[in-house]
Amino acid sequence: MTSSFICLYLSAKVELIIRNVKKEDLPELVVIEQLCFSPAEAATRAAFARRIQFIPDSFFIAEANGSIIGLVNGPVINTAFITDDLFGDIKENPAFGGHQSILGLAVAPAFQKRGIASKLLTHLEKEARMKQRETITLTCKENLIHFYESHGYLNNGVSSSEHGGAIWYNMSKKL
Repeated sequence: MTSSFICLYLSAKVELIIRNVKKEDLPELVVIEQLCFSPAEAATRAAFARRIQFIPDSFFIAEANGSIIGLVNGPVINTAFITDDLFGDIKENPAFGGHQSILGLAVAPAFQKRGIASKLLTHLEKEARMKQRETITLTCKENLIHFYESHGYLNNGVSSSEHGGAIWYNMSKKL
């Protein structure tokens, strides 16, 4: 039996749980991040530790059979678009208002193409609406524009971000 067969077989029986991050999740988060992003783009262990400490209310984990298989996170900001300083400088979220950013949405490769990223995105949007956020804002590479547009995000053009040396596009969704 191949491992891909086992993953497919297990996925039919897996109950997905989406929950807030906990500090003990840190090692698994780092592994998923490194699998999904280039070394220049991936959040560091220290960056994740700061996000867990300061923004656990907007940092969500997808868990299946007790293992973390995906994540979405980002601070609430005052501006409509993400700036590169956010990748290192995180502050606590205000209780209400502002713009919910997404600094990372990642799903372990063995679980991609199964709707988990969409479920994480939907969960973050629901939480952001309850906290009366104005928009959700993120940057993505060109190959992901269609994914976000299919979830109601607008492409606002090339971002000024230089994060990881890549070309990013500003995407936003009014809540």
